[in-house]
Amino acid sequence: QVQLVESGGGLVQPGGDLRLSCSASGAITTITSMNWYRQAPGKQREFVARITRSGITDYADSVKDRFTISRNNADKYTVYLQMNVLKPEDTAVYYCNAVCDSYTGPTNYWGQGTQVTVSS
Repeated sequence: QVQLVESGGGLVQPGGDLRLSCSASGAITTITSMNWYRQAPGKQREFVARITRSGITDYADSVKDRFTISRNNADKYTVYLQMNVLKPEDTAVYYCNAVCDSYTGPTNYWGQGTQVTVSS
């Protein structure tokens, strides 16, 4: 079992910045990647960014060049999502996700989500 706790959401004006954090605990050595997803009202949850165990990163086209995923150098199971030049369409609940190795195949764990609202 892996537990994920997010923080850092809030209200920001268009063009502003926010940083989200996600800390993992529990069976952290089984984690193969940590990811951010988001879900806007009335829409499906969508992928935002990924960082793998080896540090490879990947982004959705809609956030590339504006968002950066990184991890704590001292604790690689704490990851951050730096969001710059935020747009109203970035408004969503942001969820941290961990994909973990298990005997039955990859297992997903989710955090509780943190609200990001971009509005003037």
